[in-house]
Amino acid sequence: MSHRPSSPHPARRSLLRGSLAASAALALPASVAASASVAGAAPAFALSGRPGARWGVQAGDVTTNSGLVWVRSDRPARMIVETSATESFRRPRKWHGPLLGAGTDFTGTVPLRGLPAGEQIHYRVTLADPDDYRRTGEPVRGTFRTAPSKRRQDVRFLWSGDIVGQGWGINPDIGGLYAYEEMRRLNPDFFLCSGDTIYADGPLSASVTLPDGRIWRNVTTEEKSKVAETLAEYRGNFRYSLLDENVRRFNAQVPTITQWDDHEVTNNWYPGEILTDARYTEKNVDTLAARARKAFSEYFPISTLPATGRDGRVHRVVRHGPLLDVFVLDMRTFRNANSPGRQTDDTTGILGAEQLAWLKRELARSRAVWKVIASDMPIGLVVPDGSTDIEAVAQGDPGAPLGRELQIAELLRFVKHRRITGTVWLTADVHYTSAQHYDPSRAAFKDFAPFWEFVSGPLAAGGFQANALDGTFGPDRVFVRAPDRANVSPMESPQYFGEVDIDGGSGELTVRLRATGGAVLFTKVLQPGRVGQ
Repeated sequence: MSHRPSSPHPARRSLLRGSLAASAALALPASVAASASVAGAAPAFALSGRPGARWGVQAGDVTTNSGLVWVRSDRPARMIVETSATESFRRPRKWHGPLLGAGTDFTGTVPLRGLPAGEQIHYRVTLADPDDYRRTGEPVRGTFRTAPSKRRQDVRFLWSGDIVGQGWGINPDIGGLYAYEEMRRLNPDFFLCSGDTIYADGPLSASVTLPDGRIWRNVTTEEKSKVAETLAEYRGNFRYSLLDENVRRFNAQVPTITQWDDHEVTNNWYPGEILTDARYTEKNVDTLAARARKAFSEYFPISTLPATGRDGRVHRVVRHGPLLDVFVLDMRTFRNANSPGRQTDDTTGILGAEQLAWLKRELARSRAVWKVIASDMPIGLVVPDGSTDIEAVAQGDPGAPLGRELQIAELLRFVKHRRITGTVWLTADVHYTSAQHYDPSRAAFKDFAPFWEFVSGPLAAGGFQANALDGTFGPDRVFVRAPDRANVSPMESPQYFGEVDIDGGSGELTVRLRATGGAVLFTKVLQPGRVGQ
């Protein structure tokens, strides 16, 4: 089996140093970090005479010949992107991007097309004064690998979710959001962010006293001082993680495939919900979701979702060459209301009828060896909403499918009868890491082929105890690592992310469940085209 280097080669390291130097105005040096830690306030950034990209750059939804590049300006500016096969940019290709203004919170995305497959793409983003294009800010650099067009090239990616949750934000005392640096050093082709990219319903305080008496200190901002309700507050929540140098360094090297879940809006939300939470003055969840969706579309480069947030969709397929298709689900926008989940006839379910039809159609069309179903919620773990309702799919009844399980049963039956091989489910959401194998021999519903579901997270949030299993689809929890109490801070427990390696020669897919600190907790190797492994 061939192996990718565990860290970038020297040319890529020098490129990343250049990227960080260009955004040094946003970094948290020791003196500033100490001040922010004590005062609980993020540093202020003074405007220079030219446009600045102090929030770094990021790429997203990269395929064999395309990708998206994102930036945020500190003022109105024209976005210009140059790409090159080398760091020297001797013969760059230029892409003229949008005018960045208040309508998109000064963010912008440029689609790059016609790129060479399986190659390292170097890019730099320049922001120009819209009144005088000769007045430009310092270029900010990044890099990404396009997906291979030939099977012999390996693929590596990481996944996790749950970021800045439960009151645990950027803590300079422990190196900020340190998990991003550990992931960057693994040099993946991309990172699949499985939702809960922010916690809009989770304000941050300057300090928190831990059970052992130690003090957790947060960098704080005005937008993170209360639950997000306005568009400006949602935007500030998405900006928050970009204060962290680890995140900006990671974004400059690793492209993302991003999905959303509930905390981008508010906890456990569903369409049509009216909140009873006293912290909110705006009680209509549909109004909050529209604002959050716009901010989400502004701060992540997503191929199907323009920055207006009013059109397009989060669910999509990102095709990563002949070895891999990633099916990004949206289990939030089209779901029915949370309930005990005992319906015997449920066509809306957790995906909605249209998204389920789309997923079946795209799975049937896929010719990739592996078909990763990026699910923002687990399917066999019981995730409650209060004392009576269910937040995810499983409702705890181990018998025949009920409620939202009916849609999953329909999908699993379709996969089996169409003889679709290579499906693997990846998720986060529950704030621990585990591996479940689903088998009809153990299940109440038997008309499906065996498959695996892997859970990893949180990436920068509180850890929680393991959820109960629902026997409807016959899950066997082969591995689990979870805290023994609720909301364990990242200072007390490692954070979790998953790694997937696909060997270009054999087609083997290896899943590793990782903990920060370098530990590999669990490994599973799957063979291509094999059912019931």
